[in-house]
Amino acid sequence: MPAIILVVDDAKPVRDLAKRAFAPFDVVVTEATNGFNALFAMEQAMPDLILLDVSMPIMDGVELLTLMRSKPELQRIPVVMLTSPADHRLRPTLDALGIAAVLIKPIKPADLLAAVQQTLQLQSAKPSAGPAA
Repeated sequence: MPAIILVVDDAKPVRDLAKRAFAPFDVVVTEATNGFNALFAMEQAMPDLILLDVSMPIMDGVELLTLMRSKPELQRIPVVMLTSPADHRLRPTLDALGIAAVLIKPIKPADLLAAVQQTLQLQSAKPSAGPAA
C-alpha cells in the first residue's frame, strides 16, 4: 500500500517539486493550498506524513499544526515544516508542537527526500507490468 503524503503549500511550484521528488517512490501525493483545505484533504485520505508551509492565507501552518495536535485522530501524523529564513522566530513554537523536521525554502529535492525518509520508509515504485507477449 503506497504512503500518502499531503503537501500543504499555497505555492504551486513547491507542490510540483514534491510530486516530482516522490515520483520514483510508491507514494500518493495529495495537495492543499492552505490549512483549511488540508482539513478536507485529510477527511478524504488520512496522510502518513504532511509537508506543511508556515505562511499561507486563510489558515497558516502554525494554526493547522496547533489544531492537529489538539485532535487525537490527527495528533500522531508526522509533520515536516516548510519555512522561509524569516520564520526563524517560530522555531521554538514549532518544536513545542512536535514537528519531525524543518526545511528552509528554497527546498532542494534531495533535502526533501532526506527529511521524509527520517520518518517514512519510502519504497521504490514497482515498474508497471506491460502486456504479456
